[in-house]
Amino acid sequence: METCDAVVVGGGPAGSTCAWRLRQASLDVVVLDRAAFPRDKVCAGWLTPQVVEELELDVAAYRRGRVFQAITGFRTGRLGGREVETRFRAPVSYGIRRCELDHYLLDRSGARVKVGSLDTLDRRGGGWVVNGALRAPIVVGAGGHFCPVARRLGARPSGADVVAAQEIEFVMDPLQERDCKVDAETPELYFSRDLRGYGWCFRKERVLNVGFGRLDERRFSAQVRAFAEFLAARGKLPPGTPSRWKGHAYSVYTDVGRPLLDDGVLLVGDAAGLAYPESGEGIRPAVESGLIAARTILDADGRYGRDALEPYARAVEGRFGRRRPCGRTVVPALAVAALGAAVLATPWLARRLVVETWFLHRRLPALRWRHGTMDGLPRAGPVAASAG
Repeated sequence: METCDAVVVGGGPAGSTCAWRLRQASLDVVVLDRAAFPRDKVCAGWLTPQVVEELELDVAAYRRGRVFQAITGFRTGRLGGREVETRFRAPVSYGIRRCELDHYLLDRSGARVKVGSLDTLDRRGGGWVVNGALRAPIVVGAGGHFCPVARRLGARPSGADVVAAQEIEFVMDPLQERDCKVDAETPELYFSRDLRGYGWCFRKERVLNVGFGRLDERRFSAQVRAFAEFLAARGKLPPGTPSRWKGHAYSVYTDVGRPLLDDGVLLVGDAAGLAYPESGEGIRPAVESGLIAARTILDADGRYGRDALEPYARAVEGRFGRRRPCGRTVVPALAVAALGAAVLATPWLARRLVVETWFLHRRLPALRWRHGTMDGLPRAGPVAASAG
């Protein structure tokens, strides 16, 4: 039986970030993912400066041969309504390709990587046996919305807080680059009239990403088609744009049915349903939950009973707030669509509320890993650490 100190199921930003910090503390970590990296991963994908800091990303090294598109503005509005352009003097985010970022972070983590699915997960002797061949005292579920570890803990695959999304991402040829009318530094966000979803159009250097996400699945396909037609009529989609959009799903943080932990188990990123409810963005919550999970594991010092891991739940709640049902709207702070329309059409509100707060979270400082601890994470006390 092969052994290790921790198994991380899923090699995306949440899993690779957790593995990276655990490896820095000299733990033997195995990352299990069913895909060989680099993998095809369609995502609008941007990193705020806070995430760059949290990842300790060497920007100069990363951008060599990879997409790293500076974002200095946003165009926002309701479909068919007034559009507002918000500009900044310096980059407020950076567009990336997930196929590149995920591969980079997993390779940098230093973890042992095994390609394959999680077929069996058995509790034995206070630890876990993965696929009948790998034993570890703790497992981190980082396999996204349909993570098998999350399913074992009772996570629901559907519900009012699950976003359905479809999108495309492709590298434009020179003619498509010429004909594309999207400013590379200014992603475009268009909310549906009922404010239960929004579409985006994002040009990252030579790459174009277009998508639409919605909490309410009713009329979803029709709204995706309508959004594509809206963009085409405005010349945003160059000739030859792929017509087959890829679908995926994820839970937003208001999903009270998603657990965070159990004996010997932590869930991170989309497996824990941590995407921001206002924007659906999941990269920053994924990275931060990976950091918090790693800190929790190290503080537990080999004792991984539920009580010893409870600081993870407290830290997640302290960072992202208490979970509350979102009321089936992608903009839960707005109870009335008319009020939302007014916000989106008002430049000052569009800047402060929509762009800076909902999408960039500019007032939320980066998590800092320093002096053997991390800001905002309560440490397990002696009593909790001895449980389990």
